[in-house]
Amino acid sequence: MGFMKGVLVRLLATAFAFWLATLIIPGITLDTDSTGQVVLTVILVAVIFGVVNAVLQPIIKTLGCGLYILTLGLIAIVVNALLFLLTGWIAEQVDLPFDVESFWPAAVLGALFVSLVTWVLGLIFDRD
Repeated sequence: MGFMKGVLVRLLATAFAFWLATLIIPGITLDTDSTGQVVLTVILVAVIFGVVNAVLQPIIKTLGCGLYILTLGLIAIVVNALLFLLTGWIAEQVDLPFDVESFWPAAVLGALFVSLVTWVLGLIFDRD
């Protein structure tokens, strides 16, 4: 699979996962009725999430290496939830109708759900 095609597949899988999360996870809302605006919003939120993860996750893992080892990696759940919450905050700052209400249960369950759905969709669509 070409690089750009792979990026597009991951972006669309993440956007789909965010849309599903708004339907399933309490506390994650998408306040729009227009289908076009829903699609645009979840794609932009997926882009924000990707940038936040690409920039902050390596820094956090490097600085918190000891904490990852000490907790046997369970701190990753907290870190991912905080990055998910940060994504919701950034989306609000740029006036996207996407909201993550709180750390628990919205951000924690949302981060777990989006990760799981994106992983499954990656297995299905990330074929060469």
